[in-house]
Amino acid sequence: MTLEVRDPEDGVLLGSVCTSTAEDVRRAVAHLHRHLQGEEWPLRSRRQALEKATQLLAEQAERFANIIASESSKTITEAEREVRRCIETFRLSAAASGELTGETLGFDDSMAGANKIGWYSRKPVGIVAAITPFNDPLNLVAHKLGPALIGGNGVVLKPSARTPLIALALVQLLLEAGVPSGRIAAIVSGPGVAEALVTDDRVDLISFTGGPATAERIAAAAGAKKILSELGGNNATIVCADADAIQAADAIVAGAFGVAGQNCLSVQRVYVHISLFEEVLEHVTRGTEALKTGPKLDRSTDVGPLISEAEARRVEEWVEEAKAAGATVHAGGTRRNAYYEPTVLTDVSADCKVIRDEVFGPVVSILPFISIADAVHAANSSDYGLQAGVFTQSIDQALDIAEKLHVGAVVINETSDVRIDSMPFGGFKKSGVGREGVRYAVHEMTEPKSTIVNLRGSGARWQQLPGVLPERKMS
Repeated sequence: MTLEVRDPEDGVLLGSVCTSTAEDVRRAVAHLHRHLQGEEWPLRSRRQALEKATQLLAEQAERFANIIASESSKTITEAEREVRRCIETFRLSAAASGELTGETLGFDDSMAGANKIGWYSRKPVGIVAAITPFNDPLNLVAHKLGPALIGGNGVVLKPSARTPLIALALVQLLLEAGVPSGRIAAIVSGPGVAEALVTDDRVDLISFTGGPATAERIAAAAGAKKILSELGGNNATIVCADADAIQAADAIVAGAFGVAGQNCLSVQRVYVHISLFEEVLEHVTRGTEALKTGPKLDRSTDVGPLISEAEARRVEEWVEEAKAAGATVHAGGTRRNAYYEPTVLTDVSADCKVIRDEVFGPVVSILPFISIADAVHAANSSDYGLQAGVFTQSIDQALDIAEKLHVGAVVINETSDVRIDSMPFGGFKKSGVGREGVRYAVHEMTEPKSTIVNLRGSGARWQQLPGVLPERKMS
């Protein structure tokens, strides 16, 4: 069977790829398993392959950006930015070879540690299943493949069925860069594929980016496997009374509508002190109305389509629900095919989906508050806890709010829409389990292995080794 890949903007056929089967999954996992058991891939070679991939991607940046812009929702400008970030992710992955060290273990202060020395080193977990979404179809793949490969693992990639072309191109580039074919495999969605991948006993770790409902199904099916998951957010930004209203408004517009709002870090809820509410709302509305929604390859376009017309209709339904409950639309609120105009809402009930759930579309709600305590409580009321933003001129107030927000990262004088690829990335509550960010993912995808030597049983030969027992008598 084949999967047709179409441009979400106009439905134009971009290409077809062969879908995978459960048997394809089993063969891919078996191939990686054999290679891991029988073939060495030294750390030096792993680092060199990722450095070469970094170079090749920089040389082919234009081609990769055009693939992203064609099959996903991203404008060409957003696609080019993603390629640059992917280059950075591979560079950081190569540099993370330095994370694969251990340390000596201190046994002297333990009753069972007499006459023993030991150390631990980091070893690959084995086979990693990497399941990735459509919204960052290149860099989110790199955030799984780079750390898995530098850690010495084998990895089976299952990209989104909506954006397989860029993922397959990246796998081909990694093979050209020197990654052995026995360390990486790619499968395309097909009947039974996901279940076969997550339930295979030879898969040691699942790294998944997507929605909470899918994550729960994976966890139920996978059994006793390590699972890393990034499950999205419903991100809040708090604008305090002393904030720069224009700076905050500009950042809110940028953070709410990038990739047509299909970003786990998108600004969805904004809590503004009542003294600044009208000013911030005015600037956000004006900035939103100035955005151009249009063709992805037009460099003057700010906001492209959603990934499908069905998703645009869903966003439309959520906004209509909010309007029926009393919400006011200040900008946007209209759909054309897969496009949904960037939308600003006020007077939104806390029970509405646009407040309660992750919109994953170009919609932001602006809500007033009187006390900081109320704003923090409202921000924390979500089932998600990925990131949040705080605007204030007071460092004391900023740090106090940051301490009270139950999220994975708080960005001061910026919105939630900030990710530095070297940071530990993830959240609390329904936003996921574990952390990405290259060096942190390397630690998640490797395990410490200890070696312990009983010196009493090793005889005089150990005593002759310099540095093994400095200034220590054998009993």
